Amino acid sequence: MTDTKTAIHTSQAPAVLGPYSQAIRLGNFVFSSGQVALDPATGQLVSGGIEAQTHRALQNLEAVLTAAGLNLSRVVKTTVFLKDMNHFSAMNTVYAEYFQRGGVPAPARSTVEVARLPKDALVEIEVIAG
Repeated sequence: MTDTKTAIHTSQAPAVLGPYSQAIRLGNFVFSSGQVALDPATGQLVSGGIEAQTHRALQNLEAVLTAAGLNLSRVVKTTVFLKDMNHFSAMNTVYAEYFQRGGVPAPARSTVEVARLPKDALVEIEVIAG
């Protein structure tokens, strides 16, 4: 394989807290790590409910994709992790604001409920873009 694996990093998204990258580029694709609703300036979880946390997680993903020279219109797959599936509708409303822009098809998506997320976040989202 001739493609080089390259780490993507931006200070506009939360710093990583372990042995992983904000995203990895391999060939024409970028694979993000999951983003929760951490404020990149403070490293703290944003206040508010599922709507505020979904906005911040998606803004963090936008920042990572921008650092990779891409934007949300290039996302082909997302995975959404919810602490409570009862938050699905509220999360989905915010999610649609980011992925129903300009007539671009929405990405494929999986959404799952999980027992716990980092920092006790309500939502975590990861993407694949190309």
